[in-house]
Amino acid sequence: MTYVVTENCIKCKYMDCVEVCPVDCFYVGENFLVIHPDECIDCGVCEPECPAEAILPDSDDKATAWAEINRTYSTQWPNITRKGEAPADAEEWNGKPDKAKLLSPEPGKP
Repeated sequence: MTYVVTENCIKCKYMDCVEVCPVDCFYVGENFLVIHPDECIDCGVCEPECPAEAILPDSDDKATAWAEINRTYSTQWPNITRKGEAPADAEEWNGKPDKAKLLSPEPGKP
C-alpha cells in the first residue's frame, strides 16, 4: 500500500506533508504535489498534515483514479524535500469540486 495525493491538492498545494515525510517521496508540479508510489513506505505521517485532506491511502476508492497520476508525474517532476510557500489563494481553492481539469502537467520548483 502507498499514499496518493488526490484532486483537492490542485491549486492548494500547502506542502505541510513534505516536511514530515521521512523518505522524501514527494514531487512537485506547478499546482499539485504527487507521491512516488515506489518510494512511499506507507508510514502515513503525511495524511494528517494535509490541510486540504488531499492525501489518502491507495486502498481508498477516492484515491484509485489518482494513483496513476501520482505514478506518472513522480517520474517527471522534481523531488521536493522542504515545505515551500502555498499559493496566496490556496484557501479559496480548498474544497472546490472539479479541479482535475486544472491540473498542470508542468513541473514545479523544489
